[in-house]
Amino acid sequence: MLGTSPARTFEHVAVLMGGPSLEREISLLSGKAVAAALKREGYRVSEIDVGRDIAEILGEVQPDVCFNALHGTFGEDGCMQGILEGLQIPYTHSGVLSSSLAMDKELAKVVLRSVGVPVAEAILVSRREALSNHVMAPPYVVKPVADGSSFGVVIVHEGAASPPASIGEGGDLDEVVMVERYVAGRELTCAVIGDYVSEVTEILPLKGLDFYDFEAKYAPGGSDHQLPANLSSDVYQLIRKYTLAAHNALGCRGVSRADFRFDESKGIDSALACLEVNTQPGMTETSLVPEFALYAGWSFDELVRFLVEDASCQRSKRGVVPEVG
Repeated sequence: MLGTSPARTFEHVAVLMGGPSLEREISLLSGKAVAAALKREGYRVSEIDVGRDIAEILGEVQPDVCFNALHGTFGEDGCMQGILEGLQIPYTHSGVLSSSLAMDKELAKVVLRSVGVPVAEAILVSRREALSNHVMAPPYVVKPVADGSSFGVVIVHEGAASPPASIGEGGDLDEVVMVERYVAGRELTCAVIGDYVSEVTEILPLKGLDFYDFEAKYAPGGSDHQLPANLSSDVYQLIRKYTLAAHNALGCRGVSRADFRFDESKGIDSALACLEVNTQPGMTETSLVPEFALYAGWSFDELVRFLVEDASCQRSKRGVVPEVG
């Protein structure tokens, strides 16, 4: 159980949503759901679609606290967090440093590897290089270095004669992308909410999808979530241990979610790979963190209230380090 909802110390909450990233539409859905929950909890709520004038608007609105429901570039990479730090407005989720580290997939791998969390082998190349020839033996994955919701992810399957043309779509050919060893197996995820390490969910993408892509994440019926996942106790607890280690190593606050692949054909020491850590998990009706909270006994409204009351400035300062229970 997550415990009782915290006492309310804030009255006026600005919910930050939308923004300029590719994940804008999902952020709007998250923000609307959060705003509705906060209103039900008795808060005064200002819904703000974030633009370049956000500092000026916040100066006019004068909220007690900001709920950061932004996803992707600007909202999840430390930029919005830096603005809120400068304005001295308490905010939810992780701080400047942890947000920027987790968003940069290459830097996140360095940090995770340093604390023993297994990650897939990867290299950085230009989109042009990735398109012109195999820079890694297939199968492998080509993905943006700093984007979420599986935008721009291309799987190059074993036996492919050459890289697919889709690698060149959606970006400048000189843009740096990550080429990552493809990890086969089951898709698993786990979260840290405050000082609670969640149970583990297995994600089963439907409709013949290759992986937990944008459609599987957000379209109704796009995936089946099995909570708790049907795993051996050793693997199950190892995922929870790695999730907590990743959360702490990156300095995350409030909530984070770690995604894994598990290849049952390998020994336990090499079967798991952490794909990424998400510091601003979705808060839509199909999102995973609300499911984790509900399984632990908290309603969606209680989860949102917790995140608001956990808000503070200077979020990069380390708080209490939770343990796997």
